[in-house]
Amino acid sequence: MTDSTPTAAAKRSSRKSARKQEAAPVSGGDMRDLVSQLKRERILSAAVDLFYRQGYAHTTLDEVAKALGVTKPFIYQYYRSKNALLAEICSRAILQAHATISRTLTQQGTAKQKLWTVMSDFTRTVLENQAHAVIYNREEKELEPEDRDRINRMRRDFDHRLVQLLEEGVANKEFVIPDVRLAALAIGSIVGWAPVWFRSGGRLTKEEAADGAASLVLTMVGCPPSATHPTA
Repeated sequence: MTDSTPTAAAKRSSRKSARKQEAAPVSGGDMRDLVSQLKRERILSAAVDLFYRQGYAHTTLDEVAKALGVTKPFIYQYYRSKNALLAEICSRAILQAHATISRTLTQQGTAKQKLWTVMSDFTRTVLENQAHAVIYNREEKELEPEDRDRINRMRRDFDHRLVQLLEEGVANKEFVIPDVRLAALAIGSIVGWAPVWFRSGGRLTKEEAADGAASLVLTMVGCPPSATHPTA
């Protein structure tokens, strides 16, 4: 008998669509965009390495260009200045936080489960991009005023969304928090300073540090994790 259920038909349609997408050629415009993005990432990676190792003030665009084996005009095609590179690096540190909380808040679950996931994933992401976070904490004062204001607005928006999650937990009687806004600032500090104290090859792995931070946060809001399952 021919399987004509909607689910089977949908799967067949999905497979056909995927094959068509795989076979579809990349347009010239898309290819140019991809190449441009790859070049931007190469420049940014070199800048991150140098800013992290020797500081923003002690790094020149000539050194970034030398690390890439290119000239400064090549960099100017993608970034208007050294400060624009710094702004991009610092922005990504905050965008990673937003991506984490956005992904988690759309999922089903209790406030406890969401807070655990946000803190564990956010801390892990920060540690996996340790140089970006350290540069942001150390070099924020070097940003142009408009870039600093823009990034601070992004940071305040993240804090606001975290406050909403904590308030949800309080309303559901999952959390006991005398001052929700103060708790949100303290939680942000726990994650924000993780790149300062964490050491690769040290006592904790990134996963252990991330889960440990999440456990501390749950304990702080009066909802300690279970010994067998953190979000149970």
